Amino acid sequence: MPTSKTKDLRKTARLFHALADETRLRVIDCLLACEQCVCDLTEDLRMSQPLLSFHLKTLKDVGLLRDRREGRWIYYSLNPETLEEIREFVQSLKAPKQEAKGGTGCCE
Repeated sequence: MPTSKTKDLRKTARLFHALADETRLRVIDCLLACEQCVCDLTEDLRMSQPLLSFHLKTLKDVGLLRDRREGRWIYYSLNPETLEEIREFVQSLKAPKQEAKGGTGCCE
């Protein structure tokens, strides 16, 4: 049975996989200041609505985006909780301490 740390790492891997695309990073960059509707994003990013929808769904599925409907328009914004999870994970990464020669390193 997977531990909670394993589940967290799987979730983190899914987040980074979603972020490993220049177009999706551009979407996130557009949403840093405020929420936007799909029509504004298609114009700002100069892409078709179907292609943008694919990327928005990918980001939403991993929890990076929130959406809300207003009339016939859907507005997207960043999910601050998920961004905080990413920040915490990145901050937890630390360079390993260098062992002195002749130490009991893992590669000896």
